[in-house]
Amino acid sequence: MSTEPINIIKIGGNVIDNPDTLAQFLTDFAQVKGLKILVHGGGKLATKMAEGLHISQQMIDGKRITDAETLKIATMVYAGYINKNMVAQLQKLGCNAMGLSGADGNAIQTTKRTIEPIDFGFVGDMTEKSINTELIEILLKHTLVPVFCAITHDANGQLLNTNADTIAQSLAVSLSEKYDVNLIYSFEKKGVLTNIEDDNSFIPEINYNYFLELKEKGIINKGMLPKLQNAFTAIENGVKNVFIIKEDAMLSLLNKNSYEGTRITNGTT
Repeated sequence: MSTEPINIIKIGGNVIDNPDTLAQFLTDFAQVKGLKILVHGGGKLATKMAEGLHISQQMIDGKRITDAETLKIATMVYAGYINKNMVAQLQKLGCNAMGLSGADGNAIQTTKRTIEPIDFGFVGDMTEKSINTELIEILLKHTLVPVFCAITHDANGQLLNTNADTIAQSLAVSLSEKYDVNLIYSFEKKGVLTNIEDDNSFIPEINYNYFLELKEKGIINKGMLPKLQNAFTAIENGVKNVFIIKEDAMLSLLNKNSYEGTRITNGTT
């Protein structure tokens, strides 16, 4: 295993929606030393575009149904404008970023989600072999910084919309075989909150048993549950550190190991 750590940072939607907040985050990301990868979702721009084009959007349990027209919009927004805007901003900051969808270089290959019990449309699910680690290592070796959007492919010519949190987790697990991986979920809140209205109610540390307890009591916001499942999957499969933090805490965490936020820990006690 390489002694050099790698930081895989996923940035959340509400940060993407705020140009000033995003600009500051990218400024901070550009200053992160060593090997790093950025993963991003799509924010609200895709929904706004769909509404402007009078393409109805269906949500089930907070998850978007990606029909054929919605996939076109998601691809244009995620793999197009948002991804290339981030890459351009990072280039301005002296960070040699390369924007990628999963189709580029066969970086991330997924399988279309089955239609039972719910047909989510053109949604891709990760597998153990989804990540092309060889390609990613080549990019890292040449001091390029991969910036991944949430669009993948199935190797049969079909693009698929894929959860960005899961992409980050799969990248982290795949690369943990050779590197000490820090996986950081960075968004607009200070961490996992016991009260969604109180940003200071963050939980400093969560193991799996505590997570199950909080989930059973309904303390954790439902929107946080998939992110936590990804976090525990990562920590249980060789990822060294997993954090859920506010976007402005990233540099303090990585440079000083000082932060306010939530650390995901292995073990059950």
